[in-house]
Amino acid sequence: MPITLALKAQFISTFKTQKMKILSYNVNGIRAAMGKGLIDYLKEENADVVCFQELKAMAEQFDVSEFEALGYHCHWFSAQKKGYSGVGLLSKQKPKHVEYGCGHELYDFEGRFLRADFDDVSVISAYFPSGTSGDERQDIKYEFLDFTANYIQELRKNHPNLVLCGDYNIANNDIDIHSPKTNQKSSGFLPEERAWLTKFFENGMVDSFRYLHPEEQKYSWWSFRFNARKNNKGWRIDYNAISEPLLPRLKAASIENNAVHSDHCPIVVELS
Repeated sequence: MPITLALKAQFISTFKTQKMKILSYNVNGIRAAMGKGLIDYLKEENADVVCFQELKAMAEQFDVSEFEALGYHCHWFSAQKKGYSGVGLLSKQKPKHVEYGCGHELYDFEGRFLRADFDDVSVISAYFPSGTSGDERQDIKYEFLDFTANYIQELRKNHPNLVLCGDYNIANNDIDIHSPKTNQKSSGFLPEERAWLTKFFENGMVDSFRYLHPEEQKYSWWSFRFNARKNNKGWRIDYNAISEPLLPRLKAASIENNAVHSDHCPIVVELS
């Protein structure tokens, strides 16, 4: 049956206005988050792609079918150590390819990278290490940062339209943390970490939220102590970074403070 000019124009118009909504969420234990209404939240948000960090569970330890019932193709890359780390990636569209891990023995053992390639966009769910438990883990974090900078640069050669979603465990600038003066020596806001992230955002990756909201002060993580969330004493350590070729397609970026399934909250980026 021939396509009329009117139908063709309608199809082109629909295609041009179509958006890809990507939601990233450190759930701090997916089983606990599911017990707090995570499934209902995802149903309401209806994101095209969902990136999880800090699963703290193997796929066989929770009901994967609840996500599949929402229409998602589900991919999980858990840490080998039970109850620790791990990332997930859900998508309404079946990926052309899924890459589990990054080829680094330690980071893959800890379940820190999961990538899905779609028609013209690749999305990564990443969980950067924290250095808060001591000098040894802080050194591992620095090594991870160096590795990641090189890994992403190499990846972009074959995947120029890249979205790196996740918990970076770094607040970049003073606006991204509730008390910059008293946290100068805190892991996650150390000068070396901040310098790395600034350089990362100057070398072809763009902080989507800060690009669209240069002066808005919102946080994505709060300590469980001292009523930090109630008093909004938080840090912005979760990012949806997009590669520069995607900038013309960047339509929206937000931090969803009302979601309370975790000590983090979801962050969203929308691409045309």
